[in-house]
This record gives sequence, structure tokens and C-alpha cells, in this order.
Amino acid sequence: MTTDLTALLAGARIVPVLTVPDPATAAPLARALSAGGARCAEVTFRTPDAEQVVKAMAAEGGLVVGAGTVLTAEQAERAVAAGARFVVSPGLDHEVVAACRELGVPVVPGVATATEVMGALRAGLDTVKLFPAEPLGGRAMLRALAAPFPGVRFMPTGGIDAAGLADYLAEPAVLAVGGSWMAAPALLASGDYPEIRRLTAEAVERSTPWPT
Repeated sequence: MTTDLTALLAGARIVPVLTVPDPATAAPLARALSAGGARCAEVTFRTPDAEQVVKAMAAEGGLVVGAGTVLTAEQAERAVAAGARFVVSPGLDHEVVAACRELGVPVVPGVATATEVMGALRAGLDTVKLFPAEPLGGRAMLRALAAPFPGVRFMPTGGIDAAGLADYLAEPAVLAVGGSWMAAPALLASGDYPEIRRLTAEAVERSTPWPT
């Protein structure tokens, strides 16, 4: 396994963030996202059956499936055993970081302050998740944090929608953007996979290459 998130995402800059209550919807959801051009997806561990969702989506192929809202080392181990190829956490937990390092998968901890960014750097990480991005101040907060840490890449998530996507992706420090609008709970509940595909394709079309 690679521990380099950039290499793992292979240029993808859109990360659909998914909360999937029913594992039966995982396979058609994966197909809809892939058909829309998504290359990766983050399944949040906010539901009892998140492991089954990760497993089902990974089995479909076509998507690099990761696990989000990972709060403990034990959850990280379960997620990777189910097929997750990267781990995202809402905060910086050194036990989760250590577990992911042992498991050989990239980990993206959440940060909201400069102190937490420094903690991530001390842990040997150069990619962090600004969370919750919009409530913290959006792009203004992102720029303020990025300025003293020129080597850090950010994956902002939280409150970002289709309208704000291009602006976030235009920020030089942003590696990728996470968002839930492409597969919102109402769309999943109604089984509206054509709309999920359309929204995903729209987001992918609006994405820009990682700056070189």
C-alpha cells in the first residue's frame, strides 16, 4: 500500500463524503459515482454498518475507497480490514496516526488551528483536513493557516457545496475538496442514482488540476 495520498488519489481533487445507513445502497452508489467520473470516495464511520459499506464499495472497483470520521485506532484497523485505502479523521489523534502508519495507509487528520497543524507536522504528516471549513471561516481561514506552513496541503471539508467548489480548488494549498452534496442523504434515501451521477459529473467537470 502507498502512504502518499497524492499518489493514491492519482490527480483526483474531488472527494465525495458519504454517510450511508443502508449497505444495500453501497454498490449502486459506487457505480453512480464512478459513472460520474469520481475516482475516490470517503465513507464516514457514522453508521453501524460502515464497514460493510466500505467493503461493498471497494468490491465494485473503479473507486479508491477511504474511511472518514475515524475516531480511534481500533476503527482505523477495522476500516482498513474492510478495504479502506486511506483514513480521514475529524481531529488530530496520535493513536489513529500511529495505527495508520503501522497499517501502511495515508491518514488525513482534521485541524482547526495552527497548533494542530504543527502537531501534524511533528507527526510527519504534510496533508491535513481543514474541518469544518466553512464554519471556521472558509477560504479566509484556509489562507491564514496556509501562509505560515507553505509545505502543508489541505483537504477542506465541512459546509462546502457545488457553488464554492471552484474557489476552494483555486487555492494553491488545496490538494482536494471533500463534500457531501454529491450524494446527500435525501438522494440516497430516494435512490436517485442518476442525480448522484449528474452532480458528481458536474463537480468533476469543475475541478482543476493540482498546481505544479
